[in-house]
Amino acid sequence: MKTEIARAGNPSQIEDAVEAAVYLLGGGYPVALPTETVYGLAAWATNPDAVLRIFNVKDRPKFDPLIVHLPDASWLDGIAKIPAADRKLVDKLVRKFWPGPLTLVLPKTDLVPDLVTGGLPTVAVRISANPIFQSVIQAFGQPLAAPSANRFGRISPTTASHVMEELGGKIHLIVDGGPTQFGVESTVITVRGESIWILRSGPVTAEQLRPFAETVAVANRSALPNAPGQLKSHYAPQTPMKLLKPDVRPLGDPKKRMGLLAWCSDDDARGFHMVEILSRNGDMREAAASLFTKLRLLDSEALDLIVAESVPEGGLGSAINDRLRKAAGNG
Repeated sequence: MKTEIARAGNPSQIEDAVEAAVYLLGGGYPVALPTETVYGLAAWATNPDAVLRIFNVKDRPKFDPLIVHLPDASWLDGIAKIPAADRKLVDKLVRKFWPGPLTLVLPKTDLVPDLVTGGLPTVAVRISANPIFQSVIQAFGQPLAAPSANRFGRISPTTASHVMEELGGKIHLIVDGGPTQFGVESTVITVRGESIWILRSGPVTAEQLRPFAETVAVANRSALPNAPGQLKSHYAPQTPMKLLKPDVRPLGDPKKRMGLLAWCSDDDARGFHMVEILSRNGDMREAAASLFTKLRLLDSEALDLIVAESVPEGGLGSAINDRLRKAAGNG
């Protein structure tokens, strides 16, 4: 199979890319699309055959649920059954954070195939703020399931070239909308009456959610996920990786090919073959946006080991550390 990259840098290119994407989606084929978080592998969410192609292309286990992206908020009640006790808080969150990188886990309706939810009675839903994704889904007029456009468990893609590295020859089309804005996947939450449970940290932080309700970070203790992005090993390079605890200085070994993923300085980089810095200015947004790109660069250097520094916890730092823990296999 030949994989085409459709540039979407000007209105004419966007129009052509949208037309090509909608044609393939209508035939039940997955298409790689940019979102504001990472690139997603999108397919018609209510078509089980199309959804199955996502799992097959990614080699993703079928117990791992997908996020369903909606064309607009009017679709929410067709996809999810919002409990009466949760309705007021859900409506407030939707008004504040949609379109945007916030995913809500809610009881599903019969319109959602069990394959999408990994057999769970709940569905994860959001509306992407990326204008190219919005153009495609609104032209298509149906919800799209869209996990990250990479092989299962690997580093998430934040550029079209990353998608080509991962899925070239496996899908027909990648729509190139340039680098993604946030660089880490959406925040995943569920609502329980007067509280918000954070199931996966992301660009919408606990600090931003706290004004709306009591906010609790919930760890999944099961071997099986109960929401997208909860597996303990995920976002992983092929090179073995070690995550340092906060305030632990990295130690390089000149006898080995070791790489360092540093937070904001290379002062402790002696003995490392290669160093990538997330943000020299200590800018958490820059660090998040560059995280997966830097990991890919280190992973491409045939290293014996990647050593990663933790970033300060809180805000977006919690999402970055979550991805680093999972990349090191101790999420």
